[in-house]
Amino acid sequence: MEKEVFRKKVLGAWLGKAVGGTLGQPWEGSRGPLALTYYDPVPATMMPNDDLDLQVLWACKLSCEWNGAISRKRFGEAWLKCIDFPFDEYGVAIRNLKLGIPAPQSGKYDNWFTDGLGSAIRSEIWACLAPGNPELAAKYAFEDACVDHDGNGIYAEQFLAALESLAFSGNDLSAMIQAGLSVIPSDSGLAEAIRDTVEWCAETSDFSTIRSRILGKYGSANFTDVKMNLPFMVAALLLGKGDFGKSICTAVNFGQDTDCTGATVGAILGIMNPDSISAHWLEPIGRTLVVSPEISGITPPPTLDEFTDLVIALKEKVFLSEEADASVDLSRFRIPFRKSVFFPWFAGDFRKFRPEMTSPAEPVTVPGNLFELDFSDLPADSLLMMETEFQLDAPRKVRLLVNTPANMRVWLDGEFRFGREGGAMVPAFHRALLNQICDLELDAGMHTLTMGFAPACWKMKRTEVLFGLADSRNHWLTGVFRK
Repeated sequence: MEKEVFRKKVLGAWLGKAVGGTLGQPWEGSRGPLALTYYDPVPATMMPNDDLDLQVLWACKLSCEWNGAISRKRFGEAWLKCIDFPFDEYGVAIRNLKLGIPAPQSGKYDNWFTDGLGSAIRSEIWACLAPGNPELAAKYAFEDACVDHDGNGIYAEQFLAALESLAFSGNDLSAMIQAGLSVIPSDSGLAEAIRDTVEWCAETSDFSTIRSRILGKYGSANFTDVKMNLPFMVAALLLGKGDFGKSICTAVNFGQDTDCTGATVGAILGIMNPDSISAHWLEPIGRTLVVSPEISGITPPPTLDEFTDLVIALKEKVFLSEEADASVDLSRFRIPFRKSVFFPWFAGDFRKFRPEMTSPAEPVTVPGNLFELDFSDLPADSLLMMETEFQLDAPRKVRLLVNTPANMRVWLDGEFRFGREGGAMVPAFHRALLNQICDLELDAGMHTLTMGFAPACWKMKRTEVLFGLADSRNHWLTGVFRK
């Protein structure tokens, strides 16, 4: 490929990313459908977005400190030193890395958000560094994704990196999608969702029908789930038929993780045909590179043009580092509890008293802050009680989160704090649903957390539970439950 053409495509990726992300960001988390045809509101500059932030960080680090070496170990170190995002899988990975859990265990252990979109959105850099080589782009993507994801969350970044890599070689969208599918397991949930979407788009071009089918089979309470959002991206590309504005608006109008779907679709169109991004979309945002203040430890290029030149200069420099995987015994992170049963669970006002734990309570341990409860042997109308302690070294403001699809009641130091009658599970400190979270000012010393659980319906035999403490900025308090 001619240097001028290659540079134009790399720049197209970042321009398209900035346009699509800026279009979608005000609507992030919207259930949809939306009806956007242009920015709303119209911006004066590009919006900062982790979709681009993290790729800027990787490029700057690869160019200088890492000398081109791509490895999960280096990514993990950068997460600890340079990234201050507490959200979802990002926050869990940072917590795990602080505990001494390296990648890929850091992405898998105790992580409810393994299928989140957080790594898929940073795929373009690997395509730019391995243009026309989908397999290599996917290998680069794995090193990145495994720090904070597992399973479908990793496959999503690999799929997009491979698809975008082939986009440098032509405009055959069907071949690009097949290249993406070729680097992920064919029996994965993500691969099934993408194949279904391609089939549905071949049957109809009706937006509402395709959206209903995707949500009907792959819809999730977590608006960042890749099994829902990547089908939105694929459908937007297929329905948009190469029209940049139509494609990014379709992606965003599906709803859910709109800044990420719009940004990724914009980047893909920018690689395929940089000239498809008209001044109509570019003039409001300009070409200044805006990086979130949560990114530190680098001096980012001032413009998207200069960022493009930085990435291109890396192409012949990067390589996969063949470092041996480090691992730790995760059993040492188990959390001790006392377990008992209270009967009948509906008979009292738990806002006025705490059900007593039976004596002696059964000592149990759970794998971490995320665990499963088995209701199979729970007597009817009983509350399964779980109690543990945590210690604070100093007085502080904390956010307490307990999340489960089951019925639950939560007490701290004997005082009722919150509870609810079942419902969706989204265990994130910054966006937990109603009656799953509370903010407290606690003294230094030992505190007792008591949780009661009951099936939300007679069919519920098992349930997930996630509990934890965060600081006032929604960062996990690391290790407070672990002795």
